[in-house]
Amino acid sequence: MSQEEKRAFSRSFKLRAVKRMEAGESSSALSVELAVKRTLLYRWRDAVRQDGEKAFRRKSGRPSKTELLKREHGEEEASELAQARRKIAELERKIGQQQLDLDFFKQALRHIEAPRQRNSARGATASSPASRR
Repeated sequence: MSQEEKRAFSRSFKLRAVKRMEAGESSSALSVELAVKRTLLYRWRDAVRQDGEKAFRRKSGRPSKTELLKREHGEEEASELAQARRKIAELERKIGQQQLDLDFFKQALRHIEAPRQRNSARGATASSPASRR
């Protein structure tokens, strides 16, 4: 088995190579540059011409979450469930943003209140928190 047969190419790599061929680049020069057999480039080009956007997509493998939901719950319930999950994700993002805001304002309040701390004895210097540098 040669090195070429062992090598796996990503879908985006194949599509970029085909796009360059379609733009008019020499298939021989492209073959040398990409270290791919010229016949393989032609097979990729033919696959794109035949299948278009669906070219080089895996036909087997793990189904998407949407497909699994449709199988388990039916079409309508799957869309409702997906919509509920999107809403939950949106609310979780909002909660995270609110927590960041709270942390920011707590820190700002500490900075404002630090100079206000006074010692009850006259003439004494006020205490302040240690620097975090």
